[in-house]
Amino acid sequence: MYPRRLTAKNPITLICLVGFVLSFMSDLGRASAAPKTSLDQQAVYKTSQAVIGQPIGNYVLRDRAGNSVRLSDYRGKPLLVSFVYTGCFQICPTDTVLIAKAVGATQDLLGVDAFRTVSIGFNVPFDSPQAMASFARQQGISAKNWEFLSPETSTISSLARDFGFTYLATPKGFDHVTQLTVIDREGRVYRQLYSENINAQSLVSVLRDLNNGVLAVPTGWSGFVTRIRLLCTVYDRDTGGYRADYSLIVGLLVGLSILGSVAFLFIREWRGQRRRV
Repeated sequence: MYPRRLTAKNPITLICLVGFVLSFMSDLGRASAAPKTSLDQQAVYKTSQAVIGQPIGNYVLRDRAGNSVRLSDYRGKPLLVSFVYTGCFQICPTDTVLIAKAVGATQDLLGVDAFRTVSIGFNVPFDSPQAMASFARQQGISAKNWEFLSPETSTISSLARDFGFTYLATPKGFDHVTQLTVIDREGRVYRQLYSENINAQSLVSVLRDLNNGVLAVPTGWSGFVTRIRLLCTVYDRDTGGYRADYSLIVGLLVGLSILGSVAFLFIREWRGQRRRV
């Protein structure tokens, strides 16, 4: 009626039990030691959003020519910042082309000097100035005011932390958040844009918000042309850019012509009454 004790009288049972326990502990150890292969999306988003309103440190990086560049050099205008690694053959190139399309359409609307763009390689030391230059050429990036920068190995962790950028080394490369960080004129994180809302319409909206609802345009003739362009363009979701829409101008002209006609008839009638008097 009672279970048999595990003694030397039944060694096979004892050996099997010991083997099971050792196997279980081994599997548990391997599971706990196995490296993570993907990021926790909720944690990534929380980290990304937590830095909004925080200043970015004045890090020193190198441009494609190997020259030292400080992030403070970009203050005074809005700055768009993305992170890439040059060994990526799918996500980073695709996202860079997506950003390029949005940047190009926004520059066409507001002018090339309305803001600046930077892509930073985070896989140091492999994302060297030469590698970043090659990456830019491969993606066909030739937009003015867009630079590709390489950080120092000693500062990449704190740099990524300031931008709320999360990445994880995996057997296939890196798993990382796809984000475009908008930095205001004083060097603070203003907004985080993610792949699903990186487009010209979002960029124009953010740049308008940065100016308290008013888009900054240059002075003089170029500013006048920009204002006319803003008035006569609408965002086209199919192309991801802005197209001419003169319906508002036509409506204004029609309205002015009607007002002019009414004013003309009124003045003519008024003159006629004066003559009769």
